[in-house]
Amino acid sequence: MSRSALAARLWRHAARPVKILRGYELGFLRPDLLAGATVAVVALPQSIAYAAIANLPPAYGLYSACVASIVGALWGSSRYLSTGPTNAASILVLSALVPLAAVGSPEFLMAASVMAVLVGLFRLALGTLGFGFLVNFASRGVLTGFAAGAAVLIAANQFPHLLRLDGAPGIGLREMVVAAWAQRAAVHLPSLAIGIAVVLFTLLVNRLSNKFPGSLLAMVAAGGFVAWAGIDTLGVRVVGEVPRELPRFTRLSLDLLINEGLLDQMLTGSLAVALLGLVEAMSIARTLARRRGERLDANQEFVGQGLANVATGLLSGYACSGSFTRSEVNFQAGARTQLSGVFAGVFVLGGVLLFGPLAAFLPKAALAGLLFLVAYNMVDREGIRRIWRTSRTETAIMAATFLSTLVFPLEFAVLSGVLISLAVYLYESSMPAVAAVVPDENYRHFVERPEAPGCPQLAVMNIQGPLFFGATGHVEDTLLDNMVQNPGQSLLLLRMHGVHRADLTGIDMLEGIVRRYREAGGDVFMVQARPAVREAMAQAGFDRLLGADHYLSQEGAIEFLFEHEIDPAVCIYECEHRVFAECQALPKHAYDARLPAYAARPIHPLRHLTVAGLEELLGREREACLVDVREPEETASGHLAGVRLVPLRRLVEAAADLPKDRPIVLVCRSGRRSTRGMHMLLDLGFADVYNLKGGILSWKAAGRSLVVE
Repeated sequence: MSRSALAARLWRHAARPVKILRGYELGFLRPDLLAGATVAVVALPQSIAYAAIANLPPAYGLYSACVASIVGALWGSSRYLSTGPTNAASILVLSALVPLAAVGSPEFLMAASVMAVLVGLFRLALGTLGFGFLVNFASRGVLTGFAAGAAVLIAANQFPHLLRLDGAPGIGLREMVVAAWAQRAAVHLPSLAIGIAVVLFTLLVNRLSNKFPGSLLAMVAAGGFVAWAGIDTLGVRVVGEVPRELPRFTRLSLDLLINEGLLDQMLTGSLAVALLGLVEAMSIARTLARRRGERLDANQEFVGQGLANVATGLLSGYACSGSFTRSEVNFQAGARTQLSGVFAGVFVLGGVLLFGPLAAFLPKAALAGLLFLVAYNMVDREGIRRIWRTSRTETAIMAATFLSTLVFPLEFAVLSGVLISLAVYLYESSMPAVAAVVPDENYRHFVERPEAPGCPQLAVMNIQGPLFFGATGHVEDTLLDNMVQNPGQSLLLLRMHGVHRADLTGIDMLEGIVRRYREAGGDVFMVQARPAVREAMAQAGFDRLLGADHYLSQEGAIEFLFEHEIDPAVCIYECEHRVFAECQALPKHAYDARLPAYAARPIHPLRHLTVAGLEELLGREREACLVDVREPEETASGHLAGVRLVPLRRLVEAAADLPKDRPIVLVCRSGRRSTRGMHMLLDLGFADVYNLKGGILSWKAAGRSLVVE
């Protein structure tokens, strides 16, 4: 990419807010304000809950929701995507940071913010360099499998809070279960009761009406109950007060980050969070865009997600992504533009400034109960069923990602899932669909019909996919396997409409196929080669090898091959089927199995006469014997004057009645059956035998008349 092109792209990305504001209409203000307020009501309890997943203070979740929502909306591409804390990003952040710093320590909090900046820089680089297509390499199975595994970890990680047990957050699944079981006698019943009450209250409110945020009301009720009963009386652990202030700049320790190598240790985890968040955000944005018939700019969305994380990391937040729940709420609430996300961020900040101190009464058990619901809803049960029913490959990817999430560090699980998806993509790209096809029952289209008989002389093969260096081996093996399995098919017709690209390796492979067929006495033809592919073939010199006349039209390919290449003798005497429309008018007769096939072979001097040569011979040798080796029903439509009818299947037994002291000229429709008959007579001792090259077709093309009965 040139410097000017890169500069233009950077300016276009940076000027995104200007474009949004220029197109804004006053009529959008009210629906955007209402949608923003609705999203903020949902975001407040979610942000606190998701911060708890990452074992971060509530302020980190709230500040992240505020800053990321505003920046992500202004620099993103989607009208509806709500950016902020998510459950997937939160569990990944915790998993990546637990080995690096003590949970809750100043180093842990600083590392969370620095990771957000790294995540943002990764996403910014991908967006500005035009790598938005990379989200296509993570399959649905990666997201579904990771979400299910993360749900299990989130639920297991909340048991210490729900039961008021002592446990190190973020340790492995097995260790968490063992630790909880070892402390089962120390279960704190009031905390358990509050957690269960929050779950039941939330479910009840959501069931009665979807207009009220059940999770927010449950959290308010739990906090009010603790404030009324007293923290000391109940003995529950609380979240702690949220500072009533604007987000502050993150305090960084360069010595810790650089000299002690903390920055280097966070790179892998940051890359995993960046990739998963991009796939998550783009999946959500595309789903909503399709419902409105809108088009997304993936690179611009990458930039928006990158800037949102950089800003969040610099302002006391942690890594964020697109939230499906809040985005769906934004969509359903009637948002018209990206400014609904800006308003949502402002409303969240207002909630922090107004109600921040009240979080001091919010019990951790209530958050744990809410997170159990979050974990339950993270499992996409319908998505799992659909993947299970439709794709074994994606099912395997989903299962592998799920198990990796439970067994290995989460950043490894995400990256391994993406790498598996990429490997599957490369594998399937290197395995283009190559299949033998025959006409359908109406002879209108070529289709795959394995049960239908094929032509004994002509193989028609479809190629679907690029002919590049990684795919040529599979295509070549399939074509050669078909050649071995059907040795009589000396002709190959390649349907190339599905080949959109061919590199030199692919063209070299086709050259090898052409040579193999021609060495075996056959030939190769093509139809529907795309202009870009034809251009590549011409530049590589393939056209000179194949021949320009071997690129046939889709409509006339079979007819051309019947007239010039396919041996009618095989069709009439050796093939019981009528594969092509051109076969329908051909007579079918049993060929005497005792007679040799007499395929063309260079053991006799062949004498093919042109129309002029035949006329010269007849003028010189008036006693020459003309023999038509077609079937009677064929000769009835026109034959040469004075010809003697001897069908090819009777030629050997009629040979005794043919003169050996006079020239014999054999005639058929196109010259191929008569060539076969010429070999028969030469083998039987006839010395002066000729064949009319091109047969009746050449005679008619020269303007000569026929006798019609």
